[in-house]
Amino acid sequence: MKLPSLLRRRSAPEVGGVARLDRRTKNLTKRLRPGEIAVIHHSDLDRVSAEALVAAGVSAVVNAVPSVSGRYPNLGPGILLEAGIALVDDVGEDIFTAVKEGDRLTLDSGLLLDPDGAVVAEGTLVTTDLLEEQLRVAREGLSAQIEDFTENTMRYLREEKELLLEGIGVPEIRTVIEGRHVLIVVRGYDYRSDLDALRPYISEYKPLLMGVDGGADALLEAGYKPDMIIGDMDSCSDAALRCGAEIIVHAYRDGRAPGVERVAQLGVPTVVFPALGTSEDAAMLLADTKGARLLVAVGTHASLVEFLDKGRSGMASTFLTRLRVGPKLVDAKGVSRIYRSEIKGWHLILLVLAGMLALLSSLLFTDIGSAVGSVFAARIGDLFYWIKELFT
Repeated sequence: MKLPSLLRRRSAPEVGGVARLDRRTKNLTKRLRPGEIAVIHHSDLDRVSAEALVAAGVSAVVNAVPSVSGRYPNLGPGILLEAGIALVDDVGEDIFTAVKEGDRLTLDSGLLLDPDGAVVAEGTLVTTDLLEEQLRVAREGLSAQIEDFTENTMRYLREEKELLLEGIGVPEIRTVIEGRHVLIVVRGYDYRSDLDALRPYISEYKPLLMGVDGGADALLEAGYKPDMIIGDMDSCSDAALRCGAEIIVHAYRDGRAPGVERVAQLGVPTVVFPALGTSEDAAMLLADTKGARLLVAVGTHASLVEFLDKGRSGMASTFLTRLRVGPKLVDAKGVSRIYRSEIKGWHLILLVLAGMLALLSSLLFTDIGSAVGSVFAARIGDLFYWIKELFT
């Protein structure tokens, strides 16, 4: 990942703000406000988390651990630097006891200072040159991750071959999927723009809307009501869970399902689906096994870097799941980049002129239209006659 040379010329001015802390970045982004300092614990900071931090308008990000571990060339740190957000790495676990929620802090290079100027924590200010070197080293070690990915894929195939190949273990549900299009929404890369680009498709085909965890909130934000929600229920809001959709809790293979308790507290009935892999895999397998005619995926993970960026060894299951449902799967990733449903000003002018021309043409072929046309032509002739007389 080569960063813009413009970033190399940026200095590192002092940054101040209110601190917000959470070891889970996706929980923290829900309560961040513009100008605040995000204190996180996130090794291999991924693209989705970084984009959420940028969207929150943070002034700086302080990470208790290295944002690039060297495991693979992750995308998150570069996104922060491109947005002009200061990133301080590896300040240590003690930051979560030394700093409290709401404390005012100042970031001076790699130092985190309290209002009195005392050093609260010290880390490494990530520059573009440093990040490029870290990513270069990470790219060199990517082969080891490919080997691990292959081993995880084979393990998943051995342990889930009945589910993967025959659909054994898929639970009974009340929602009818047979013969329908199913739109599976994950809160992943470019989900907002791709979902927006699919509005004509959704309007015409009325697909079953399936939100995967936070994907349910993505649907609600776009103005749609999910028909089904599937996941471990750690990322979707109470409002989404109460919207009337059928709730499928993705459980561990041994049957443990921590998400059931949360949903039960809301008084919402659930169906448990034990399976290895990710919730988006479970969503695709469920829809395919229940007879979906077509699967349209928004925000899902398709490349090796995306699998690794997700930070879960089980992402190898996604590879095999996509092989299983491949003939039915349409990946909407990036559709917003190649399709724009926009009407420009000159398009409107041409449409209006074309409409007027069509109207005039149709009038001329009627008795009333001919009479009106004759009168109009006579008045135009009179106008030219008076103009001629005026200048002679």
